[in-house]
Amino acid sequence: MAVSQTIDTEELLTCLRIQLYHPEPQNLFTYLPMNRRHKQEAEDPVRLGRAAEVCQFALNDSRVSRKQLALQAFRAPGSTEMRFNLQNLSRKACLQVNGIELGYLNGAELPDKALIRFGRYELLVLREPGDCETHFEVLFEWRGVPPSQEMGIGVANNVPVMESGGATLLLEAPSNVPSESDENESL
Repeated sequence: MAVSQTIDTEELLTCLRIQLYHPEPQNLFTYLPMNRRHKQEAEDPVRLGRAAEVCQFALNDSRVSRKQLALQAFRAPGSTEMRFNLQNLSRKACLQVNGIELGYLNGAELPDKALIRFGRYELLVLREPGDCETHFEVLFEWRGVPPSQEMGIGVANNVPVMESGGATLLLEAPSNVPSESDENESL
């Protein structure tokens, strides 16, 4: 009896890991396939928003736009690597990608690690490369801490320590009295 020696080799899919953070996450991620890989055709954009009838990934939050954002796969000419563009679909809310604000219908190419912010949401998007040309995977994960805190974005910088070994930071309480200065005065 002959046994077939052919082994089907599966292509490795690019994975778009989307780690979600919200300070009050109760029931916001109910409609998302959390911690499960979702296979997506490369030509179809990943749409995230409030309206499940137009977005295959919906957030259970009335403060989110019906269509908040779209992620579209693409390949640069001469490259086999699948990359992603992000587009802001919200007319009312601005979106930030790594600190750069995107208005309505503005888009940006995502680096391998990107921080997306809108409203009180923070999404850390990580691209794990693969070799499949027709599909990719989307994996939603919940984060207990804001990614901006981990990445040091929007967090106060540490005061540099002087060579003498210490640093002094003086903070003055804001005054209700307007201050005036003479432009001829030297400090």
